Amino acid sequence: MRLQLALNVNNLDRAIAFYSKMFATPVHKQRDGYANFEINQPPLKLVLFENPKASEDLNHIGVECTTADEFDQAATRLSISDLTTSDVAQTGCCHAKQDKFWTTEPDGLAWEWYRILDNAPKDETGNTDPSKAGCCGQQPDKSSNPDQACCA
Repeated sequence: MRLQLALNVNNLDRAIAFYSKMFATPVHKQRDGYANFEINQPPLKLVLFENPKASEDLNHIGVECTTADEFDQAATRLSISDLTTSDVAQTGCCHAKQDKFWTTEPDGLAWEWYRILDNAPKDETGNTDPSKAGCCGQQPDKSSNPDQACCA
């Protein structure tokens, strides 16, 4: 497992340049308004959403599970502890197909737990299609559906 930190940034290109230098790591995936880094030291998945109108820099925090067993064990443990706030769902998010669920800490900070199933979903013609990834990757919109496993 590794922690995921998802940030809202004003200018994606400028943020990519900064974080590439800061962590001495090239961008792993880049799409329109989106980029992520897979950083080995410290183990971190850094996700950037270009969102200049965001009221906060922090988008959400998550835990990426690298195996089905890690994901299933975490989902079971948190469910038994009554800490989950959504059901496990297979969804598109962050330009990838994922298994995921959410939990919310006492002060309202949402944590995303996920496992990537397909890092480059394809359209019907076999081409990589970011729209097949579904939602924007942000925490659920609690105002419309607190059990929503993906954002609106």
